[in-house]
Amino acid sequence: MNTLRYKGFIGSVNFSEEDSVFFGKIEGINGMVNFEGQSVQELTEAFHGAVDDYLAYCEEEGVQPHKSYSGSLNVRLTPEIHSHIAMLAQRAGISINAFIKQALEKQITAML
Repeated sequence: MNTLRYKGFIGSVNFSEEDSVFFGKIEGINGMVNFEGQSVQELTEAFHGAVDDYLAYCEEEGVQPHKSYSGSLNVRLTPEIHSHIAMLAQRAGISINAFIKQALEKQITAML
């Protein structure tokens, strides 16, 4: 997926051949904030405007804006998988977090 980045937010980038327009949404926030443009420049400007509007709305409402993908992720595991990860991480001399990060990076690289 193609993305745009601005002020810590990520915007998806899509193209509608039928409508001849680029469009996207701010990813990883509560709610739906869309943007579109006829060109990449227009799309980028619309994304920046959408982020700025979202931040202004959050400030007006007194709510904390949700940044796209903070880098923190909770994963639910079975106790058996959790114990295997702990054992393998200890064997490798690394933390459980580092073990999971390495495993995910390896899987992502293999899939991309």
